[in-house]
Amino acid sequence: MGADAHLDLTLISAEGERQVRADIAKLVIAGWTGRNVEAMEAHIRELEELGIARPKTTPIYYRVAAALLTTDDEIQVSGTESSGEVESVFFNLDGELWVGVGSDHTDRKAETINVSLSKQMCHKPVSASLWRFADVAGHWDQLQLRSWAHIGGDRQAYQTGPVTTMRDPAELMEKYGGLADNAAMFCGTLAVEGGIRPADAFEIELEDPVLGRTLSHKYAVTPLPVEG
Repeated sequence: MGADAHLDLTLISAEGERQVRADIAKLVIAGWTGRNVEAMEAHIRELEELGIARPKTTPIYYRVAAALLTTDDEIQVSGTESSGEVESVFFNLDGELWVGVGSDHTDRKAETINVSLSKQMCHKPVSASLWRFADVAGHWDQLQLRSWAHIGGDRQAYQTGPVTTMRDPAELMEKYGGLADNAAMFCGTLAVEGGIRPADAFEIELEDPVLGRTLSHKYAVTPLPVEG
């Protein structure tokens, strides 16, 4: 199906690694997922400063085209007013949950008009490697998310914090009515250090300090001219 995302993924479990071709038919972006009300308010205020209205509910779920998912190291965007944000991303592959790291790259100018529109305008980069969720579920709360913005050759810390900043992923999936087979869900992001801003590239990371491993991805952002 042309509307699906066709991803070549490495699935990492306690038994080892295997390569798969995953056809993702449904993509959901969970927003306003913070456990800590103050931290969530900080992110809402960041966006309000850009003219973006408060969400109708928290959490809120945005459906976007599954074909926006990509493991490529470059995305093309309209103009220079988009930015990334690091998130854990859950995949249901053949009835089993896997977790990776992704960026809900969003057009911030469009976001001031309509959030659903802005989510649909940009590709959603994700790591090509995933961990079996069952292998990290017991120590999930110890995992850490980080991102960096590469601007003019300078690597700037952009976001950092524990996954516990967001609601438990099982709760998010349950509130949505479950994650269907061949579906993926982004699970929310952290407040930004120094304000939301565009960059030449974004780098994202999910660290598991218990098993001593990291999932990461870096992608360049190529702006296309806006002609009106």
